[in-house]
Amino acid sequence: MPTGDSRYSSPPPQPSDPDQDPSWVWAEIKAEARRDAESEPALASYLYSTILSHSSLDRSLAFHLGNKLCSSTLLSTLLYDLFLNTFAGDPDLRSAAVADLRAARSRDPACVSFSHCLLNYKGFLACQAHRVAHKLWTQSRKPLALALQSRISDVFAVDIHPGAKLGKGILFDHATGVVVGETAVIGNNVSILHHVTLGGTGKAGGDRHPKIGDGVLIGAGATILGNVKIGAGAKIGAGSVVLINVPPRATAVGNPARLVEEKEGSKVEECPGMSMDHTSFISDWSDYTI
Repeated sequence: MPTGDSRYSSPPPQPSDPDQDPSWVWAEIKAEARRDAESEPALASYLYSTILSHSSLDRSLAFHLGNKLCSSTLLSTLLYDLFLNTFAGDPDLRSAAVADLRAARSRDPACVSFSHCLLNYKGFLACQAHRVAHKLWTQSRKPLALALQSRISDVFAVDIHPGAKLGKGILFDHATGVVVGETAVIGNNVSILHHVTLGGTGKAGGDRHPKIGDGVLIGAGATILGNVKIGAGAKIGAGSVVLINVPPRATAVGNPARLVEEKEGSKVEECPGMSMDHTSFISDWSDYTI
């Protein structure tokens, strides 16, 4: 049997614009599934039914989500048709799924393959199911969107209101306990760790949730409340409580969060959401000591 190290290496070289070539990612997923089925016969039937028997990524994803989110009264066949029809009718959803797969594979060293993310990463699965719920929400199919949100929360422990808007290249790393409110907006290439809340500040309605810019990194357990803006390329430290706007490419830490001042000559990251660097500000940005 091949060793884990030989089968699971660094991410393979990717085309210059894989978002426009989902067939490349799908070919990688099927090749990975074949290798895993050969090396671990106990998973062969599972891998065949979830990946190898399907002709496209959207069919595989629709089948897997339908089986994950079904219940005794919400049948897997109904959900499969719902997911497949929604994916088939919206190329943006398909390209977003590819971008999210690439995000997990490139940013998380524990993500050993695209197929591992597709089958086992609940943050990825919750994100794709939310995209369908959001589509339903925009089509005024709100009862079904809310029912789907409830199942996503029950199964994946990720609670994203179907009204929330998500960009592409999103990584919900670990994902447990993530809460995203109705009017929240998350930009492209954002990485969010577990137990992050993007919430409101009370019972008032209207536009009341955070707006997260492109390339932002939000550490584990961070709480961002109210209609505040987190600028592009900003970094929110783990456990921080943010109640006011954070400028682009700034670092905010603490409770309540304060901006960490840049040291003279230090290099500002353009996209911490992609680099996943949680701690460089300690030495590069400040004279922080304990």
